[in-house]
Amino acid sequence: MKILITNYTLATRSGTETYVRDLALGLLARGHSPIVYSPHDGPIARELRALTIPVVDDLAKISGSVDVIHGHHRHETLTALLHFPGVPAVFFVHDWHAWQDEPPSFPRILRYVAVDETRRDRLILENGIDPELVRVIPNGVDVQRFRPRAPLPAQPKRAVVFSNYIKDESELDDLRLACHTAGMSLDAVGAGLGSGTSEPERLLAQYDLVFALGRSALEAMAMGCGVVIWGREGLGGFVHPGNFSRLQDHNFGRRALRPASPQELETEIRRFTPQEARSIQTLVRSTLPNSELIERHLDIYREIIDAAAQRAWDPAEELRSAAAYIKDCVPGPQMNAIQARAAQRSARLRNRLVDTGCVALALLVIAFGVRVELMALAQSAFGVSISTIAVCLLLCLGLYLLRMQLRGSLSNIRLEQQHRLSNSTAP
Repeated sequence: MKILITNYTLATRSGTETYVRDLALGLLARGHSPIVYSPHDGPIARELRALTIPVVDDLAKISGSVDVIHGHHRHETLTALLHFPGVPAVFFVHDWHAWQDEPPSFPRILRYVAVDETRRDRLILENGIDPELVRVIPNGVDVQRFRPRAPLPAQPKRAVVFSNYIKDESELDDLRLACHTAGMSLDAVGAGLGSGTSEPERLLAQYDLVFALGRSALEAMAMGCGVVIWGREGLGGFVHPGNFSRLQDHNFGRRALRPASPQELETEIRRFTPQEARSIQTLVRSTLPNSELIERHLDIYREIIDAAAQRAWDPAEELRSAAAYIKDCVPGPQMNAIQARAAQRSARLRNRLVDTGCVALALLVIAFGVRVELMALAQSAFGVSISTIAVCLLLCLGLYLLRMQLRGSLSNIRLEQQHRLSNSTAP
């Protein structure tokens, strides 16, 4: 079976990008021919090509047709549907908020798949998709890659926040306090902090307790780490056999979170036991390996291919659907909201640059004032040469401090630009 997988971007290591990689590898291992289409290249694309999986940024590069379209993200899915007439599609929803996951309506999209009950609600309750067309396939784990770690200690000593969504260390203040009170150190790793990793399996093996959401949380569970479902929106709790099913229904994500104080965070941290972490490890590795979930994907592909064989496609109906889609893409309230957020980010960046300029000016004024005082003192006691040396040292110190301030500002600017590219592009 020749399967075209679409994705908005392969430029970072977000959830759908690693999902695409694992899915394509699983399909290839079963003798199928996956092809990945994304207009934005990046490290995942290079990984896939290195593993002999074709990746294209232009569908015209694909010779011939495909058997089925596995659609992630609305623009890329509709592009593929229009490029390959007569080919059926299934559309997957991974996110509750992202505009890219807003499900398109098109005659050849014969099934919709959500990764949990929250995304199923988005399809049915917000977008009017027929429940008969909706399936739920939870996220899985590459159990060959995320192998069991060494046995956990009785009490956790090292903890890590593993998330691409944390943008500022200040978001971790309450969590740091709770970890410190519980006698643990806390690190933070993620693209938003400029510390993403291409080898999460090596990283997670170093920690006893992991604070994470979604796939990241599942990967840590599969290795045997203790896991607390946590994000900047709140706390989901320490994962144990009693709450696993409920948390999985929400993909260990946003709907499972509640606001929490440092004391409540500490309470969940102290729920940690190696025995419960080991029970969760066994549960995840036995019920959610990618290998079994890929079979469920193949079942849906076969289902829609069979359904398509019983139907005759109406080109006029497809053109009307495409016209309605284009109409929805005209800038409106959604674009206005995104432009407002972009203006706020630009204002914050300008303020940072102004702050940097103020610091530089203050340093120069201080240096000038100290220079005058030193010159007067040196003239009366030692001569001009000592005052000149002192001024040079002060100027060097001022330039060093200015450089550190500028580096911090430029780092924040780069993070804001990455955030705008990944989250603020709209139809």
